[in-house]
Amino acid sequence: MTEQALREEMVTLARSMFERGYATGGAGNLSLKLPDGNFLTTPTGSSFGRLVAERLSVVDIDGNHLSGDRPSKEIAFHLAIYRNSPDCNAIVHLHSTYLTALSCLEGLDSDNAIKPFTPYYVMRVGQLPVIPYLRPGDPQIATELANRAADYRAFLLANHGPVITGTDLRDAVDNAEELEETAKLALMLDGKAIRYLTDAEVSDLEGRGK
Repeated sequence: MTEQALREEMVTLARSMFERGYATGGAGNLSLKLPDGNFLTTPTGSSFGRLVAERLSVVDIDGNHLSGDRPSKEIAFHLAIYRNSPDCNAIVHLHSTYLTALSCLEGLDSDNAIKPFTPYYVMRVGQLPVIPYLRPGDPQIATELANRAADYRAFLLANHGPVITGTDLRDAVDNAEELEETAKLALMLDGKAIRYLTDAEVSDLEGRGK
């Protein structure tokens, strides 16, 4: 896709998420890898529902602002993932309701916040490691994500929200939507007897979603 087509796709997908309640106000951010190796991202404080293609930010791999409006300070952790995950070409960071609620719970398994109970979660996301709480904008978030980027497709920032990757922006958005629905189901099923997938069932599913 051309840069212009990628800009228009980002605006369209962001608006769709906003209209369906995945993003509110100026929370969250998106990024994708451009054909020239630089990165297109949402500007600081921008609403997913009111993005303008021509005003989207462009940065290089070192975070230098090349064009467009000023990028979010959280682009630093996006770039940390790109540097350490060659298959990642797009990232979605949300403060979506159910995943953010999940991120506020005590006692989550730091290796996998959601034990697998649907095949779609396994095929699209696999596992959801938890990043310990750090204030928004803390450079340590980038370090924590960089250390895990090669092994996971999504992450849950404690008391903050999810970070989800994809092979392109549409794939990342699909992954984010599946993950949000999984979190909703997990919270609905809390306290009930859940039939979790067995290790053999998980192994059979791994790799089928890509």
